[in-house]
Amino acid sequence: MDSKKQALSYIENLSLIIVGVFFLAFPLVFTSISTDIFTTPKQALLFGFVILSTILLGAKMIIEGKVHLRTTPYDLPLLLFTLVLFASSLLAVNRYDSLISFVSLFFVIVAYFLIVNAVRGVNALLFILSCLVLGASLVGILAVLSFFKAYVLPFSFTHQPYFTPFGQLLDQAIFLSMILPLAGYFVFPYLSRLRLKREDSPFQRSDDVVGSTGRTASFSIAFIVIAAGLITTVFQLFTTQKPLILPLETGFQTGFAAVSQDTDHVFKSFLLGSGFGTYLTDFTRFKSAAYNAHPTLWSFTFFRSSSFGLELLATTGLFGVGAFFFILHKFIKERILFLPLVFAIVAALALPFSFTSLALLFLILAVFAVIRSHQDPKNYEDVEFLFVAVKNSLFGDGSSEKRLSRVVPALLLVILVAAVGFLGFYAGKYFYSDLLFKKALVAAEQNNGKRTYELQVQAINICFLRDVYHRVFAQTNLALANALAQSVPKDTKPSEEVQKQILNLIQQGIQSGRNATTVSPQTALNWNNLSSIYRSLIGFGQNADQFAILTNQQAIALDATNPQQYINLGGIYYQLGQWEEAQRHFLQAITLKRDYANAYYNLGHTLEEKGDLQNALKAYQTVQSLVAAEPESDKKISEEIAVLQQKIGSQADSGTQVSTPESASQQEPIELNKSETQLPERKPPVVIPGPTVSIPSPTPSEGNEVTPSPEQ
Repeated sequence: MDSKKQALSYIENLSLIIVGVFFLAFPLVFTSISTDIFTTPKQALLFGFVILSTILLGAKMIIEGKVHLRTTPYDLPLLLFTLVLFASSLLAVNRYDSLISFVSLFFVIVAYFLIVNAVRGVNALLFILSCLVLGASLVGILAVLSFFKAYVLPFSFTHQPYFTPFGQLLDQAIFLSMILPLAGYFVFPYLSRLRLKREDSPFQRSDDVVGSTGRTASFSIAFIVIAAGLITTVFQLFTTQKPLILPLETGFQTGFAAVSQDTDHVFKSFLLGSGFGTYLTDFTRFKSAAYNAHPTLWSFTFFRSSSFGLELLATTGLFGVGAFFFILHKFIKERILFLPLVFAIVAALALPFSFTSLALLFLILAVFAVIRSHQDPKNYEDVEFLFVAVKNSLFGDGSSEKRLSRVVPALLLVILVAAVGFLGFYAGKYFYSDLLFKKALVAAEQNNGKRTYELQVQAINICFLRDVYHRVFAQTNLALANALAQSVPKDTKPSEEVQKQILNLIQQGIQSGRNATTVSPQTALNWNNLSSIYRSLIGFGQNADQFAILTNQQAIALDATNPQQYINLGGIYYQLGQWEEAQRHFLQAITLKRDYANAYYNLGHTLEEKGDLQNALKAYQTVQSLVAAEPESDKKISEEIAVLQQKIGSQADSGTQVSTPESASQQEPIELNKSETQLPERKPPVVIPGPTVSIPSPTPSEGNEVTPSPEQ
């Protein structure tokens, strides 16, 4: 019996330490060895915490011979929320993107239940709150030091006044505003008990927590440090580092359009949205043309809506919003002003939420549930399931003895470990592939083509269902093929081996581009990527021109109000010498954005090729008026106007006033739309696969697995 108690005590203490370390490290962890320096390490830490805590909880069940769980008023709302998001992800068109996002949130919800069951007793509560506050204090110190250019971290990328371990100052501000009241509760209830005798503190029944003067002094210092970090962060957000947030009117418009205007999936979109974590597709598909009138944000593609609430509406529909408000309703029913959670909820309804901010919201909810379990045990009861086996006496006198059976708890442990282990296994593959892909990006920066290629192959074979891997790998193949083709001396025929390598690289590039459109068929960027591949093969591959047009048209179908899409398609027609079609699409771009200099610039070149020099001159003059504030572009267009005027023999002043919009947006450098990579023309052109879509396997199989081949 003593050994059993010791084992249980060891497990409970270890579980609590793991929770504390997780709370302390979560806001601070980051690493440059992943593609996302800030979010991916936090997800990895979360996954590790959940897996370890689940194993410890299962082991505790086996030793006790029973299932002992704490219930909270949020259990049912959280389970409903999880089920709705899972259904939304399963039914999403970009299913794999959505499921990847869902798995991360699923681990957050599991973490909630693990924390609630691991933190028992006032001292345990004090420990995890101390870890949370200490982590926030370290973030605050780092924020203040960075603001004053005192860089204490050894990594060069952290030597910026606006550096934050969250990656974004907005996330840091949200986090610090959540934790600041926690530190304050250790100070102000103590003072108010001496003066006002307040009864509304969440810690009012935990006298030991707030009773120590030394402890109160420590949290007072932490409160000052966190407040200083929050002040410097908010100051930067309002001055030098203003966050890019989708305008509220656009967030409303895209959110309601996503659940009401998806003609292909009207009922599903209304109830479950486009799929949790896929707001990018909603933004490109449903934003209105009026968005192009914004002077600075029009060229940005947003992965998040104006607020988490609006993003939830677009991606999970009415069911998702309803489930989330069910959670909020349960909190409001508590009638406790727990400021950290209040700030988190207000932020969720008013600001965009990253994965980190969303995870912190549920972690703070877990802390609140633990606090309330000490204050109101009746609503936060412990439930025990005792599994009893009856053993008849050998003497048959009817007497029996009861013993606790460890079979059912062991079975439950197996189920828990299997579920978390299954997801953890694929999560591990995901993180490992991410590390490999980051190494590939580093190799590309070092111009090591062979190493880049090999690492990208490994990353894809480990985690096939990430469209970004396929997009980048497609361009890598194309670049290597072009380098091989360009290395062949002029007027000489490449060797059979070189030709074979070039063709193999091209085939793999096309296949990888097609894989990206299969994994995420509603992502316009994937179709743009595939179109650019086919465009670079015009003259080299059979029907490459038709394939380039078809795939660009698909990109337009998914991003219909983006003027750049029409410039891309017009550029293909321009490359083919089809001036009328090129002109039509450049004019469409102008219709969508009346002050887009690049659209007028490409239109001017098209008109010049057609021989319509006077109208070409007018287009160039419009460009000149739009880029007047940009010296390089202004010089470039002025020179082209002078050349054109000489060509038509006109004496018109290049500064002639033309009809232009009253206010011009910030302009990109003007350039003629053309393929970034163009393989040499080949006669006869080689046969290349068209833009067909196939269903990928969850793991590389025959026809999907990539094998390295280039020697460059």
